[in-house]
Amino acid sequence: MTRSILAVVSGLVAWMVVATLLNFGLRAGLAGYTQAEPALTFTLGMKLARLILGALASLAAGAAAGLIAPSRMGPRWVLGAIILALFIPVHIQLWVKFPVWYHLVFLGTLLPLVALGAAITSARVRTSPTELGHKISV
Repeated sequence: MTRSILAVVSGLVAWMVVATLLNFGLRAGLAGYTQAEPALTFTLGMKLARLILGALASLAAGAAAGLIAPSRMGPRWVLGAIILALFIPVHIQLWVKFPVWYHLVFLGTLLPLVALGAAITSARVRTSPTELGHKISV
């Protein structure tokens, strides 16, 4: 149980850290992004970049959970559900600021991408070179 809770908490922290760092990258790398951010007047390219940011943060969150609890399915789904629950009210508030497709893509991919991130890292953690029949020689 402790490992599952730690996996969920770590996933939430990973989502926030990755999203924050990537958002700094958007501010530094996309012309006009910093000016568009306060009023949320993003261009199509900026919206797509934000969706990619969310996808990468979701994958990272799942990966963190998968590293901590590789054999458990519950934490990845609980983590994804918590992230989704946190963002639904935000997107309701922002509904008129973004097109419907933006909300649907962002919210609709949160759970699957968290689960995918966890599955990828879980598979790697559970499969060591010796399990694959490879011998490491020195």
